[in-house]
Order: sequence, then structure tokens, then C-alpha cells
Amino acid sequence: MRIVMFSINPLFAGMVMGGAPKHLQSVAIHLGGLGHEVTVLCTRIAESNVPFYWHERVRVLPILRFHQPFPQPYGVTAHDMATILDDMGEYLATADRFYMHDGEFLFPFAYQHIPTVVSLRDNVYPETILGGFLAQAHKLILISEYSYKYYQQTVGRFFPEYDQRAVVIHNGVDWSKFTYTPPKEILDYLPIQLNGQPIVLHPHRPEATKGIYQTIAVVDLLVNQHGMSDLIALAPQWMEHQLTPELGEFYADIEAEIHRRGLEKNFVFHGWIPQPLMPQYYSLGSVTLSLGSFPESFGNAVYESLGCGTPSVVARIATHRELLPENLIDKVDYDDAVGAAEKTAQIIREKWRTSQATMEYIHTHYSTERQLSAYADAILNAEVVAPMRYRYQKLDENTRYGLPVWCYLTDKGVYNDFWATYHPMGMLETVMREYPDGFSSAQAQLAGVSADVIETAYRDGFLAPMR
Repeated sequence: MRIVMFSINPLFAGMVMGGAPKHLQSVAIHLGGLGHEVTVLCTRIAESNVPFYWHERVRVLPILRFHQPFPQPYGVTAHDMATILDDMGEYLATADRFYMHDGEFLFPFAYQHIPTVVSLRDNVYPETILGGFLAQAHKLILISEYSYKYYQQTVGRFFPEYDQRAVVIHNGVDWSKFTYTPPKEILDYLPIQLNGQPIVLHPHRPEATKGIYQTIAVVDLLVNQHGMSDLIALAPQWMEHQLTPELGEFYADIEAEIHRRGLEKNFVFHGWIPQPLMPQYYSLGSVTLSLGSFPESFGNAVYESLGCGTPSVVARIATHRELLPENLIDKVDYDDAVGAAEKTAQIIREKWRTSQATMEYIHTHYSTERQLSAYADAILNAEVVAPMRYRYQKLDENTRYGLPVWCYLTDKGVYNDFWATYHPMGMLETVMREYPDGFSSAQAQLAGVSADVIETAYRDGFLAPMR
């Protein structure tokens, strides 16, 4: 078959920038290995506009003129959009299948004649969310139960066919690669010599919501309250051609915060690590921190680290609430630096590594073999289908409301993944606990919660209509 794939992210011949491109590459190479001809169209940038191959049957064409650098890829002229449609149309005209990675090609009329599969790999970026509402596909792939429910409780409210079209295919990790690997070549990429110090890893892209300020706060506690003065925290810097003035200001603010806390000797920023060396990178760590508020759809770093034997401490954010049971990974509520530091200090002092039970769980549930087989099945067996039907259902006194998947109850109130705050809700919290499967306005009013309170909670994203 001739399979066309789409990525709004730039792709590179010798480097993988983030989780989504990594999984696109894996799926493309798998299909190429099955004998299919795969063409991947992606955004061009000055440093990456020459076609290249990931596999003898997988050609990558960085030709699309979306705006770079991120964000606002659609911040281009109508002429640029027309050239994007020209480029995509040329390859879609002869395609047997179309696979859209991340749902961000927002022109459903351009592919409605082709059996199409759309993967929604993100819960935050507007292009992906809008793509969830616009996508006309035989299958919608979500990469976690959290993301499935997130789109079900939003997109699915208006499209009766959502449950038939949507399928969960968890991200897979190649456990033959992401296993303990003695650090050797990786040491040449680090601007410091390591001499047995405790190593805290922060392997995330440079965004505040990815938890760098939480990592700084935890390192401060480890150094100044837990007596780990020689501890080193490692974090990557973005590639030069991805830098923006805003990102420069962000780095300056991070440096100022580190200086304010007197942690200059404890933080080391390094260049981007090549994907083949990531197992060595994880393996040299004592612990990996993922404490940000970003509502992950999966969060690869947490589980790759575990596979390499290095424990992870994670905030109970989005999918991290459900991908691993509480007894198989160390979790804290968001912004609980004290709790995170205590768990991290214990891991370091006791020299803990990933438990056998955790290792067995991730190997069983999140394998590359299972992921790639499921993607191939979805793409190769896709059919042309009618657009999903839009259906409006009025919210009235018969509507049942419940806590949406992006919220959870804590002793500090209801945490909302998209507000990144705890919101005390008084008697409404009592109603939520009493009716975990949903409640009507009448049931809430019997408990002393008015219809106005319910409507405000719904509009603020703390309640969702239950289907």
C-alpha cells in the first residue's frame, strides 16, 4: 500500500525531538518493514528542509510551510495554507491510506475520500483539540484511558459515533533498549564529571508546566534539609534553532531562581541527548522527577526511566493518575515539594531501583510489539466512512453531572488539570463523593447545592455532563 503520514512537528534525520515524533517514526518504520511505501510530510524549517529516509521504504519530506517555531503553527498566510493543501493533495491523490499524527491537519475535506486514521496525542495544544472535533476518520486513536475519556466527555458529547470510532492504543516502549545500560558515551554529552554523586534527572522540554520550578524546589530541599549537598540535577536545553525570545527569557528566569536559592553547583544544563543514548542517560540517574502540571496524554519519560531501573517520582497529573497503580510508583499531589523531596531522598539513600512488580507491569501493558501491531491493524484495515453526525443535546434538569476525568478530589479541594490549582467546592464535594456515577440537579439541591452552583462548576470545568 501507499501510506501517507502527516506531522505538524518538524522531523529530523538524526535526532528525535520528543515523544510524539518518536512514536511516529516507530509506526512508519514498522509499516515500511511490512513492505508498504510510506511518505511522511512534515513542517519545514531552515535547518531541516531536505528529504531523508528513516527506512528504505519510509521517506520524510519536510516541505510544509506551517509557522515555526512553536506555537501557533497556523499563524501563516492564506497563501501558505494553500501551498500546504497543494503539497498534501499531491500525495493524498494516490494514497491508499492516510495516517494523521496528532490530529493537526485541520482540513477534513482534503482526505475524506481516503481511508483515514487520526491519532490524538495531546490534551492541551489547540490544534490537536480542534482536530478532535473536526477529524473525520475511520479510527481515532487515543494513547491512554485518560485521553480517551477526556475526548469522550467533550467531543463525544456531540458525536454519537465517537465510541465506535475511538480506540485506546497505549504508547509502547522498546524494553530491549530501555533497560539498564551502563553509562559510557553519554558522559561525553555532559559538561561535568560525575564522581558518584546522587543524580536527579529532569528529562523534559523547557516549559514551566513540565515542572522545572518544582524540580528546583525539590533539589533545594534535598540539598539544604536532607543533607545532599553534592547532588547534581541534570536537565536538557532546547536546540538552538528552536530558541525564541520567550524561551530565552524562560531560561533567564530559571537561572535567576537557581541563583536565588544558591543552587548553581547543583544544576547542570546540557545539550539535547540523541535518542540512542537515552537508556544510558536514564541509567546514570538516581531518580527521575516529573512534577509539572502539564496534562500529559502519556508521559514517556516516566516509564522509560523505570524500564532502565531508575525510579520516578511523579505528580498525580492527568494520565499519571491511572497508567500505574499507586503501589507501583511514587506519586505526590501537584506542587507538594516537601512530599516529593521526602520520597526522592528515601530513594537516593536506600539506593532503590525499579521494583520487579513495576517492571513486570510496564513490560506487560506498554510494549512496543503490542503498540505497533495495533497501529498497523488500525491503519491497514481502515475504510472510508461517513462523517460523524453532530448532535446537540440541551442541558436541563434531567442532565446528570459528574466529576470529569481531568479533575480529582483531594483534601485541598478539587484539582483541575487545566487550572493547575486546588479549588475548594464546599457541599458540592460531598455530592460528588455521594454520587460518583453522576447526579441530577434535584439530587444536588437536596444536599443544599443550588442550580447556579452546578452551572458555574460546569462552566468552569469542574463538572461534565454524563452520557
